[in-house]
Amino acid sequence: MVHLLLAIIYVSFISLGLPDGLLGAAWPTIYQDLSVPVSYAGVVSMIISAGTVVSSLMSDRLTYKLGTGKVTAISVCMTAAALFGFSSCHTFGMLCLWAIPYGLGAGSVDASLNNYVALHYTSRHMSWLHCMWGVGAATGPYMMGYVLSGGGHWTLGYRSVGIIQIVLTVILFLSLPLWKERKAADAVNQEAKVKPLTLSQIIKIPGAKQIMTAFFCYCALEQTTALWASSYLTLHKGVSPETAAAFSSIFFIGITGGRLLNGFLTMKFNDTQLIRGGEGIILAGIAAMLLPVGKTASLVGFILIGFGCAPIYPCIIHSTPENFGEEKSQALIGVQMASAYIGICLMPPLFGLIANHINVALMPEYILAILIVMACMYETVLRKVKSNQILYRK
Repeated sequence: MVHLLLAIIYVSFISLGLPDGLLGAAWPTIYQDLSVPVSYAGVVSMIISAGTVVSSLMSDRLTYKLGTGKVTAISVCMTAAALFGFSSCHTFGMLCLWAIPYGLGAGSVDASLNNYVALHYTSRHMSWLHCMWGVGAATGPYMMGYVLSGGGHWTLGYRSVGIIQIVLTVILFLSLPLWKERKAADAVNQEAKVKPLTLSQIIKIPGAKQIMTAFFCYCALEQTTALWASSYLTLHKGVSPETAAAFSSIFFIGITGGRLLNGFLTMKFNDTQLIRGGEGIILAGIAAMLLPVGKTASLVGFILIGFGCAPIYPCIIHSTPENFGEEKSQALIGVQMASAYIGICLMPPLFGLIANHINVALMPEYILAILIVMACMYETVLRKVKSNQILYRK
């Protein structure tokens, strides 16, 4: 039964990734169909992200009341409903309306499921599960592209992914007894024993503000690189748009493949070592971009940044119960997720302003600054956690 539940969690992580790239893949068709400016994609994206931040912050209370199994099932059901809502939209206003449950459904399941895995499974499973998220994130746009290239309407792409989410919802509701069995078997069950924390209580935990900042920086770095890689290569390095687009996708392949490899590395190295190693690889990638030796070094640099990003997200999540305590991990992971989505909302558009008004060539320096802040915050977390543990023993 334990292995069956783990298999369901793996499928759930694929499902988490499926809707993430749909808007970007379909928007060139959507904005023409709905007769809105191309820039309106940012409005829909911001609504989804805002909903995700809200539900991430609520995840501690929801998980306390409902348990991880029900939160996961209900959240996936909300996402499925939102996808079907998107597939029936004929106006931009309706698209914005359905973006609300779209975002709300994503945040709580992400935080709750990540915390469950951090508590109950090894670090290698956390890395492999996030690798499965990458598989889903790559599959969703492929499905939309397949529909569009076959002459289908973009609404059919959303409906197709929605059907997959409905099937998963049914599986998750049928699997609820498995979650209850695992819950009863745990010697320490924070869901049953510990009341949810308020945001002010969470922020007062030693190291909480720093880990929130580190998570903000990581997702800002990842998404800025993903969004602006093609523009940097084309406008600054003179790479053809086709080649730039290919290497932009290789960045995501680097993250996904890196997380697959990272699962094996966790058998020899701990989370802290892997996070520091990832930061070092990102630094090497940035250095390659800054070298005045032509296009090839920059292309290699983006691949290295993708590989370097691979261990950081899953290892920070997995180490949260160890660093802050199992009873606080759900609350901490919830605010980490919220910080991540705020970073995604703010930092890539900020570089867009820099690229537009100053120079797109400043991208390596921009992500280097983010990396330095992230590394400093993470090291501060480790010092505070160590000091707190020493005081606790005394």
